[in-house]
Amino acid sequence: MSLPSSSTPDRIPARGGVGLKAEHYRTIVEQRPDIGFFEVHAENYMGAGGPPHRYLSAIRERYPLSLHGVGLSIGADRPLDQEHLERLRRLIRCYAPGLFSEHLAWSSHGGAFLNDLLPVPYTGQALARVAEHIDQVQDALGRQMLLENPSTYLAFAESTYSELDFIAEVVRRTGCGLLLDVNNVYVASTNQQCDPFGYIDAYPLAHVHEVHLAGHTQDADDKGRPLLIDTHNRPVDDMVWDLYAYAVARTGPIATLIERDADVPPWPVLKDEADRAETIMVAAQTKAVGHAAAR
Repeated sequence: MSLPSSSTPDRIPARGGVGLKAEHYRTIVEQRPDIGFFEVHAENYMGAGGPPHRYLSAIRERYPLSLHGVGLSIGADRPLDQEHLERLRRLIRCYAPGLFSEHLAWSSHGGAFLNDLLPVPYTGQALARVAEHIDQVQDALGRQMLLENPSTYLAFAESTYSELDFIAEVVRRTGCGLLLDVNNVYVASTNQQCDPFGYIDAYPLAHVHEVHLAGHTQDADDKGRPLLIDTHNRPVDDMVWDLYAYAVARTGPIATLIERDADVPPWPVLKDEADRAETIMVAAQTKAVGHAAAR
């Protein structure tokens, strides 16, 4: 890996950002678009050298980075993979991202790695395991980790905590931060017939450092009820934009990422979504200032 010009993390601004995709490397390097930050999946850059690192190094010289992991398996009922954690530590030392995040999920069992992010039962045992793993990660990396709320389709009958209480207790025990995925909130709330706005109201918003926005696929279950699948393969849904506006009215402007992991469109399409997020942030802040002045 080639080191970027700065080994000090750049603060992620309260602006719109985009997930970095190979399809857009050359456009970004050559055109230097006005964008707040880029986010990369850690596992895509754990190899040694090659074009991905050359492009990422060039982009890191000009933009802050957020690093998003999908392979630590924080919720797994097994020890963390220390080799994976060491690769992650080296990657963070190399690129000095402003933020690092992972999922409240598990994706490994025995010696197998599963190509999915699977839900965690909200029990005391799972809480202790997740907290222990986050402590290990933060100690190894020497920095705070952000934990992302999951997209879920069913609830575990054995759960003894609500999702919100579980997440709040993880934060209390570990001091980790949070990544609020608004699309995940909408997907899970629709699938489990809950109020997504009530979820935002009860979320530990003071600990949120980054927001994700993405698209989903609409389907139906065997009873004909709406079923949303977290596919990241289409534009952000209008209902997710509405929920995002509701959230940022409470958080204030915050680093907001547009995620697109399949059917990746041309760069201007994603840039327009990042710009829309910034417009919503400005409108929410203006409204808040107006309300304060009227008091």
